[in-house]
Amino acid sequence: MEIGKRQDSTTDVILVFTPWDAPQWWMKYMATTHPSIEVRWVNSTAPDRSLKRPEDTPLEIWDGVTILCTYEPPPAHLLRSVRFVQLTSAGSDMWVGHPTFEDEKVVFCTSNGIQPPQIAEWVIGSWLSFSHHFAKYAQDMKTGTWEAYNDSPVTDSLGARMGILGYGAIGRQCAKLGQALGMEIFAYTRTEKATPASRRDNGYNIPGTGDPEGVIPAKWFHGTSKETINDFLSQGFDILVLCLPLTSETRNLLSAEQFALLSRKKTFVSNVSRGPLIDQKALIDALTSGQIRGAALDVADPEPLPADHPLWKAPNLLITPHVSWKSVEYWTRLLDLFGKNLERMTEGKPLLNSINRKLK
Repeated sequence: MEIGKRQDSTTDVILVFTPWDAPQWWMKYMATTHPSIEVRWVNSTAPDRSLKRPEDTPLEIWDGVTILCTYEPPPAHLLRSVRFVQLTSAGSDMWVGHPTFEDEKVVFCTSNGIQPPQIAEWVIGSWLSFSHHFAKYAQDMKTGTWEAYNDSPVTDSLGARMGILGYGAIGRQCAKLGQALGMEIFAYTRTEKATPASRRDNGYNIPGTGDPEGVIPAKWFHGTSKETINDFLSQGFDILVLCLPLTSETRNLLSAEQFALLSRKKTFVSNVSRGPLIDQKALIDALTSGQIRGAALDVADPEPLPADHPLWKAPNLLITPHVSWKSVEYWTRLLDLFGKNLERMTEGKPLLNSINRKLK
């Protein structure tokens, strides 16, 4: 799958459709390394700071586009010539059912690997904030109240056990930070990782991050059945981190039965993947009854979460509006990944983060 001048004598056309302006360094890089490719860039931010829909842009922008970098799925009729889509997100669930996504001739790659530093910091930050009662002290600052809360014990991380559901790039960086705090790490993956080679991360990695060789976990678990999930959840976790994609297998992965298992250690639950992985009524019940000590959610179901949704009033819960991915380095890392995939296309090598569309 090469780029540039193709066998039919046409030239590849790249369209980057994102909510920021084209950085000049990347445009110069493309002009130097891929001079035969036409690059189009659309800042999808509208004057009122909302986001433009792809179908609201001039049709000529989409004419002849063969390589697309975007987040939101455009209408299929705009993508007739597209053969490669570089997503700006780690997940692809928004694309399931889209005609272009169902076309096996079109290659899709996620941006998995550009988010781990900031998302892992969100996971650990929310855990430390809960463990040290920062929210209480922040509230007391508003009234000038000096209260030590001696009835609220502080749980430090040394010797704690972290369970990670989904040991991809984000899960591996969570493991690295957890290990630095003295935690024991247990990992869960869909398929078995019995050998050193199988535990290696072959996707996009930021140098110095994560667990590329898969050596951090003290124990590995695997499977797709409820029984294997329940066995993993029975390991006595102080914190459970959800880093799984949303598929038919993972929807409502945590419900009343699973929270009952987590109640043995009163696990703190952190979800940075997708809201529908958790049965939210069961989560509210688990928080209200004290089955789990607390939770931190950067995702919800639905999004945006309505103002009158009962989840807002659940005790011992932090909710943020799907922002854990944010970093000033996000787009630089994305373009680095995109550039590497363009180079791999030129060299005929397998692309980084290619999507297995059999998992939906």
